[in-house]
Amino acid sequence: MTLISNSSFKFLRELKENNNREWFAAHKSEFLAEKQKVETFFQEILENFKKHDSIESLKMFRIYRDVRFSKNKEPYKTHFSGHFVRASKSRRGGYYLQISPNNSFLAGGFWEPNKEDLFRIRKEFEMDAVEIRKVIDEPNFKKYFGNLKGDSLKTAPRGFDKAHSDIDLIRMKQFIAVRNFSDAEVLSPNFLDEVDNSFKALRPFLNYMSDVLTTDLNGVSIIE
Repeated sequence: MTLISNSSFKFLRELKENNNREWFAAHKSEFLAEKQKVETFFQEILENFKKHDSIESLKMFRIYRDVRFSKNKEPYKTHFSGHFVRASKSRRGGYYLQISPNNSFLAGGFWEPNKEDLFRIRKEFEMDAVEIRKVIDEPNFKKYFGNLKGDSLKTAPRGFDKAHSDIDLIRMKQFIAVRNFSDAEVLSPNFLDEVDNSFKALRPFLNYMSDVLTTDLNGVSIIE
């Protein structure tokens, strides 16, 4: 079984202290070695995924930053990360994992739903929020993620009653589950299992949201 190595953390700490092209060029071989280790770990996550969800692809994000429109001109990210994309139009949402000293976490859900999806979600919650509350209050979800997270409006969206009993959900603009890990947890022998168990606990939420986003308010499929 592949493990995340302390040498990967060591490289990322050194990169944070030397975030420039000259240092990176001098340590390119070290970067490639650590990148290979982390990618192998992500591939093992993917193999586990095949047992309990259908994943279309694994996208490993590049370490190079796009600084064109950023005030931060440091050329490199100081983390390794990847995104697991669910397969087919009927499975919405995705899974994310980031490895970084003092800032490792996994997440999943809906980061920036488009206007149509956001409206559809809000209408579902307006009509009946019993099922979504059941999903996010389920003990396994609570164990790994606590509460559903994401930015919210300060008041009710246009066209929705600010006195609605589920306005806390209706005001949300993002719908994300997050689990943070300490460095010791990332380096532990059971980290792969913890990642897999967390993603398993997230799947009922993704399945529910997928059902919402692939049907109309009458529950009729809109997938062509």
